[in-house]
Amino acid sequence: MVKVSDRQMPAVLFEDVKKRYGDLQVLNGISSQIALGEVVAIIGSSGCGKSTLLRCINRLEAINGGRLIVNGIDISSPTLPNQELRRLRTNVGMVFQQFNLFPHKSVLDNLTLAPQKVLGQSKSESKQTAYFFLEKVGLAEKAGAYPDQLSGGQKQRVAIARALCMKPQVMLFDEPTSALDPELVGEVLLVMKQLAEEGMTMVIVTHEMQFAREVADRVIFLNKGYIEEEGSAREVLTNPQSDRLQTFLSRMSFAAV
Repeated sequence: MVKVSDRQMPAVLFEDVKKRYGDLQVLNGISSQIALGEVVAIIGSSGCGKSTLLRCINRLEAINGGRLIVNGIDISSPTLPNQELRRLRTNVGMVFQQFNLFPHKSVLDNLTLAPQKVLGQSKSESKQTAYFFLEKVGLAEKAGAYPDQLSGGQKQRVAIARALCMKPQVMLFDEPTSALDPELVGEVLLVMKQLAEEGMTMVIVTHEMQFAREVADRVIFLNKGYIEEEGSAREVLTNPQSDRLQTFLSRMSFAAV
């Protein structure tokens, strides 16, 4: 059992993690870990527990069994102190399928709100940070625009910049391209690839197999709430060992060659 005080602790540690909704068991004893600076793609069919596992990492869902440690915070307890929960949410950024931008606020205001309210940044500091990350995602010229003036790809890039403004240690992506038209997917994946190259710890639920193979260090394949297979991205996606993963990949727009 790894101690919370262990300096070598990974960014995320799962120990026999279980999650159920009523009588429905969604996660059936997940044990794995994600190292600092590692990019991990979580793949699997709809309903296998991918998004639930991701949401457990920032305590949007509380686990029912096992142990889950994120950035040294043991979040397994059902009575996690609010101070620890706040520290967790500050250190873990999340980008959802939908963009969740405030439609009545400009792009700049969407990015500066949380740093001012949660981190206590001044207006000038939060604006400086916002412009830095808007520049990073290629949208500095859209600072004064409103969400309904942006394309889907631009909205998702703004959502990524907004998460980065909190300067998280871990970034979670829940199928960030699933709501986009195909021609807009590439611009979002390009930003994510850049973050990976810069050493950001990232956990990505995705159906983009080619992206997972090129960018992820490791892939976790979930099946019915279990880890069916995991390993290096290229090995898992080009040489799947389980029949279930072979079948899954054969149905994707991806050639394991």
